[in-house]
This record gives sequence, structure tokens and C-alpha cells, in this order.
Amino acid sequence: MSDTHEVTVASVHQMTPDVKQFVLEADDHTFDFRPGQHTQIHFEQDGEEVVRPYTATSLPGTDRITLAIKRYPDGTASTWMHERSPGDAITVEELDGNLYLRDPDSDVAFVATGTGITPMMAMCKQYLEEGSGDAHFFFGEKDEAHVVYRETLDQFAAENDDFDVTYVLSDDDWAGDEGHVQDHLADHLDGFDGRDFYVCGVPGMVVETQDHLHERGVDDDRIYTEGWEGDEVAGE
Repeated sequence: MSDTHEVTVASVHQMTPDVKQFVLEADDHTFDFRPGQHTQIHFEQDGEEVVRPYTATSLPGTDRITLAIKRYPDGTASTWMHERSPGDAITVEELDGNLYLRDPDSDVAFVATGTGITPMMAMCKQYLEEGSGDAHFFFGEKDEAHVVYRETLDQFAAENDDFDVTYVLSDDDWAGDEGHVQDHLADHLDGFDGRDFYVCGVPGMVVETQDHLHERGVDDDRIYTEGWEGDEVAGE
């Protein structure tokens, strides 16, 4: 286990019906990590230690990290976190993980569903600061009410000529793309050559997206993935 730190809940914001954003502040500690990496929260419940991963959507270099956490009906950690209030203390680990921006000079596509958007937000912010290519952000959700960070992504697209965002909804009748997010990549990308792909969401989507990219001739060394299922992170 990496080093742990006690942080204080600085603020809580209800983003969608089942997602809250938590700003966690450390006392005399600066978080140094690669955008896209995740921390682990630790707490005790019924005499057992519970450890769960959550990705920071914020950038490194400050005493704060921001987490966006979806509450699952049977989710031990997500339910516990949603009961936290400003001023509460939480134990977190240093951030780590294999999902982070590799080459800011390459064209990129971020492909996410659900709370798989959290590492993408951090990498996207870094890319907009440091990147020199074209970026396209694909986000799949069930309906408009559950789309997190929409205002932020729309603002990124409005302010940056080389950044586009596409929303794909699976359970909503609306004017945009519908169905599975991975089925709409070719509709919006001029080509797949020379582009890095970052994929995060439920494992089934991640696997299908990898297969789709392979069929398009994208090499494995240009595909970076992480699978999330409820409270758990897969593929670590």
C-alpha cells in the first residue's frame, strides 16, 4: 500500500441524480500525480476495512483533489462517500494507476461511459494545456439527466478549435447520437491512424471498443484502457 493521508471534505456538490462531487483538502501536503490516475479511499465498516479506487478529476500540484462519485444501490463505498459532509475526515492513498496521458503531441480520442469519465476529465484538462494535436471526447450515458461535466466539456469545445465533444445516449430520445458510444467513433473521426485512444467505463464497453479499434487497424500500443464496474476498478 502506498502512503496514506488524512484529508478533509472541503465541499460536496450534487452533479446529477446519483453523482456527487467531493473536494478533498489535505493539511500540508501537495498531491503529485499524473492526470488520470486514481487514489484509494479507506474506511471501516462492520469491523472490516473497505478500500475503493476513485479517480481525481482535478490536476496535480495543489493540496486538493476532486472526486466525482456515483452512488450505486448496493455500493458499499459509494454509499459511504455519499453520506460524507463538509468537515468530515477521510483517509486516502497517493494517486497511482496506468491510465494517464502518454503523448500530448499526438491526436487523441477519449472514450468514456458513466463514471469512467473521471480520468478522462483530468487527462483532457492536461491535454488542453499541453497538447498540440486534435482531441475528440466521446461520452456515453443513458440519458441527459445523468451526463456529468456537460457544461465543462461544452465550454472546452467552445473555447478550443481542436477539441470536439460527442454525447451518445442509450435510453433517451434526443437529437444527438443514440446507442453505444463505441459505435459512433467512425462517424466523427476523419481517421484512426496516428491517434491515441483512451478508454474507460464498464468492462464490456472497454472490450468492445478495443475490438472495434483493432478492426480499424489501431495497434494495441495506441490504446490505453481501464474498466470500472460499480465501486471496483478492473485491469489494474
